[in-house]
Parts: sequence; C-alpha cells; structure tokens
Amino acid sequence: MFVAKQGQLEDQMQRKKQSIVDNINADQDATTKIRYINSELELTLPLKEQKDLDKYMNNQEDDTSLRKYLVFGVQWISLVTENLLSHPFIVLRRQCQVYNASKRFHLHPFTLLPSIVHLHRRQGLTTLWKGLGSCLLVRGLSLAVDDAISKLTSWPKDVNSQTTLKRFGQHVLLKCISIGLVVPFHAASLVETVQSDIASEKPGLFDVFREGSLRLFFWSYPQRGRMLPAWALIGPSASLGVTKYLFNLVIRGVASRIMLRRQSLVQENCDSHADTLEQRNSEIYGNLIATLTTELIFFPFETILHRLQLQGTRTIIDNLDNGYAVVPILTNYQGAVDCYRTTIISEGFAGLYKGFGAMILQFSVHIAVIKMAQWIVTKITEVISNRPPPCIVQYYNLDCVAGKSSSTTISSSISSTELDMHSVGQNSLK
Repeated sequence: MFVAKQGQLEDQMQRKKQSIVDNINADQDATTKIRYINSELELTLPLKEQKDLDKYMNNQEDDTSLRKYLVFGVQWISLVTENLLSHPFIVLRRQCQVYNASKRFHLHPFTLLPSIVHLHRRQGLTTLWKGLGSCLLVRGLSLAVDDAISKLTSWPKDVNSQTTLKRFGQHVLLKCISIGLVVPFHAASLVETVQSDIASEKPGLFDVFREGSLRLFFWSYPQRGRMLPAWALIGPSASLGVTKYLFNLVIRGVASRIMLRRQSLVQENCDSHADTLEQRNSEIYGNLIATLTTELIFFPFETILHRLQLQGTRTIIDNLDNGYAVVPILTNYQGAVDCYRTTIISEGFAGLYKGFGAMILQFSVHIAVIKMAQWIVTKITEVISNRPPPCIVQYYNLDCVAGKSSSTTISSSISSTELDMHSVGQNSLK
C-alpha cells in the first residue's frame, strides 16, 4: 500500500513538472508574438536603422560642437539678407512713397511685378541696386557716431534687462543725438536710392558725405528753393527714429522671450539640454517679427519723412505706374503736419501706404531665405553627424531620449520595453 501511494505521489510530481514546462513554453511563445506585434509603437528596427540610431546616440557631443559652427552660418545669412538682398525692395518701396502723383498705389505685390519686368528690360539688372553703397556707408556712420558718443560721454551703446533706468535714459539720449547727426546723410542717401539711372548722373561712392555735410553744417541751406533746412528735418527724423527703435526693442524682447520660453518647456518635457542652434533661431525670428511689426506700424510716418527729405532736391525718379517713363518730384510741403494733410486730401489715407506691396515682397523673400538656410543646415548636420532622418527621430522621440541619458542607447531602451511586455504577457497568461 505504501508503495502504491509513493507511485501516485511520483505521478503527481511528474505532472506538475510537465505543467511547469508547458507554461514556460507557452510564455515564450506569447512573448515572441508580443515582440513582433505591428502597432503604433513598433518594438523592433531593421539592422541598418538600428546601427544608424546607435551612431546617432553616440555622436551627440560631436553633433553639438558641429551645430555651434553652423549657428554662425545662419546668422551670417540672415545679416546678408537684411542688408543686401532686401535692398531692391527698399528701392521700390521708397520710389512709390515719394511719388505723390502716382496713379497706382502698389498696395500688394502683384501690381509691382509688371513694372519690375519693364525696369529690368529698359535699364538692366542693376537698376534696383542703386544707392546700396551709400546705404551701407550711412549705417556704418551711424554705428561710428554711436561709438564715438559712448566713448566721450560713457553712455551705454546697448541695453539689456539689467540696465538701470538712469543708464537707459542715457542710452535713449545717445540715440537721439546719433540719429539727429546722421539725418542729413540719410537724406542724401535717399536721393541716390530713388533717382533714375537713365535720367541722372551716377553719384560717386563718397558723394553721400559731401551732400550730407552741406545740409548738416549749413542749417539754413539753401537760401532759396523748396529744400527744407536741416533743422526742419532733424526734429521729425529723430522723433520717428527713436520711437521706432524703442518699439522694436520692446517687440523683439517680448517675441524672443516667448519663443525661448516655448523652447524651454519642450526641453523640460524631454529633460534634454538646450540647443544652441534652436536658441539662435529663436533670436533670429524674434528680430524678424520685431522688424516686420515696426515697419508695418510706422510705414505712414516713413512715407511723410521721405517726402520731406526729398523735397527741393530736383530728383527725377522712375515712374512705377508703367516702368518705362521718368518723372520729377515737385512738392511744396511746409512741414510734417502740412505733408500729412496734403497727402490725405489729395491721395486719401491709402496714399500713406504707397509701396506697401514692396515691403510684403521684402519680408517674404527674407523669410524664404532663412527657411532655406535652416533646411540646408539641417541636412548638413544629418550628413556629417550620421543623424537619422527626421521621421525616425520624431517617431522614436530620440531627442528626448538623448537628453535623458547620453550614455543610454536606443537598443537598450527597446530591450527594456521588450522586458516589460514580457512581464505583461506572463501576468496575462497566469
């Protein structure tokens, strides 16, 4: 009897061992099936993509150093676009602004395109680049005057969020003096920018200094004619210049802070480090937003100021109504208020926005160039640093993974996920 019971006990132990082996095999089969489930979060990668992702995770430090160099490339392209590539549209805008008798206001870009084509056919490709040298010289002169006043008075040339109220007031006073001194040279540069190439003599490179000096040092110059003296231009020009500068400063600070704040929130969610290129992009777009907003709001005041500066200079400009003829500028404004009233009466409120379509073209090209530069920089970064395509980076959220742990690879992350799924499969089978 004892032997019979012992045999039954051995049979039960054997069945339990077989059951355990069957459960283990079932768990392995279930884990294998779960591992190759084709869902939104696919758990396996092809061998080639797996190697690319491992290289991406291992080359984060090299990628960061590379992007620091590419930052300067994006900034340089933005600077060139702002100072060189935008000049033809500035020429078109100013010619529209100063022509008080024009029939077409060019409030949108489409009416300007036929005139641009006619100008190129009649005067060549360089007709919209006139006055570029004088504009750059005047900008350089403005920076030089700022630096000279700052060294003589110890007033700050630049301000930031930590600048005291007293220092900020000194900075504003420096800007007022600087703009006032440069106004006559800006008026001389305006003449070179809008005058027609086929109806005027081409000015020399430094003629802007000679003409500007005449209007600066002879306050009542000229004794006759319709040209306004320097003292009548400095007040409106300095007021508009300082107001535009302060408005641009505020909008740029607000826009940059908003974009940097959004970027920091993304970095906090991913627990990753700040990216230098993204920070510079935020600054570039902040400057672009501030410039666009400032030019949009102060466009009518700029129209009035340009008409006052050009009055009495006997300038002949291209007629942008058709792009073929040339016309003289003949006005007789007594001041800024008289110019505003006369413009409203004779041209309507839309007359203050003549050439607005050229500004739309200017900023459209500016944004397009920056977008293209960023795309090129991204592609260069991907090629040199073995970065995977954006679709893979976004799909597996690699930037966040890299920020959480620079020593952790995507393969280990996938392995941990597989182990979690394995434990879930065991619990479900039990």
